[in-house]
Amino acid sequence: MSDLQNKARKYALKLLSYRGRSRKELEDRLKKKGFNDTVTSSTIHFLNDAELINDLSLAETLKREALSSKMLSQTGAKRYILAKGIPQEIIDRIFSNDEDIDIENAIRLMDKKMKALINYPPETARRRLYNLLLRRGYSYETIMKVLKENK
Repeated sequence: MSDLQNKARKYALKLLSYRGRSRKELEDRLKKKGFNDTVTSSTIHFLNDAELINDLSLAETLKREALSSKMLSQTGAKRYILAKGIPQEIIDRIFSNDEDIDIENAIRLMDKKMKALINYPPETARRRLYNLLLRRGYSYETIMKVLKENK
């Protein structure tokens, strides 16, 4: 193994020590650091053989984080996971058997934010909640349903 390959592996392992990363994300970071395609692909192959990168497992973790911690809609969660370099096929697979949990998440997020908006006039609070839910990827129908139910 060459010195360059050793440096690339060390760098990739350092990146993985901070958090899980997708194959695409690691490839991009290695190329950005200046490693050529051969060294990059050999490093990715090494990490894959050592089972240190698994896009499916990472996607499931990111999905849980996006839906529960960040309280994103399913659409927002898909965009979030796609931005991390996970292939679209994997994203489609992990969201294929989901029931619609957007309403639940939107209600949880709205309840959490209502505490901060208690001193605002109702119309201002409603507008801010609408914009927040829209930014998190919720559909117009979901937002209207949640806002109507919780007047």
